[in-house]
Amino acid sequence: MNRLNIFLLIVVLGCALSVVSATNQQRQVFVELQRAQSQECQLQQDYSQLQYQQSALSKTSRIEQLATTSLKMQPVTTGHTQYLTYDAATNKAPMPAPLPASAPPARGAK
Repeated sequence: MNRLNIFLLIVVLGCALSVVSATNQQRQVFVELQRAQSQECQLQQDYSQLQYQQSALSKTSRIEQLATTSLKMQPVTTGHTQYLTYDAATNKAPMPAPLPASAPPARGAK
C-alpha cells in the first residue's frame, strides 16, 4: 500500500507540474497575441495616415501649383504649342527652333 501511495503522489506531482507549465505557456502566448494586436493597430493607423498623405499629395491642384511655381510651367495655349516630328530613317528628332523671347516656353517642350 505504501508503494501505491508513493506512486500516486509522484503522478499527482507530475500532473501539477504539467498544469503549471501549460498555464505558463498559455500566458506567454497571450502576451504575444496582445503585442501582435497592438502592432496590428499601429500598422493600421500608419497605413491610414499614409493613404491620407498620398491622396493629399496627388491632388490636381497641388500638382498644378508645383508645376507653375517650381518648374515654371504654363498652361498650354494654341499660340505656344510646338509640334516635333520624328524621322524614322535617321532615328532622331530634329531640334525645335527656339521660341521668341517674348513668348514663354510651351508646356512639355524642352
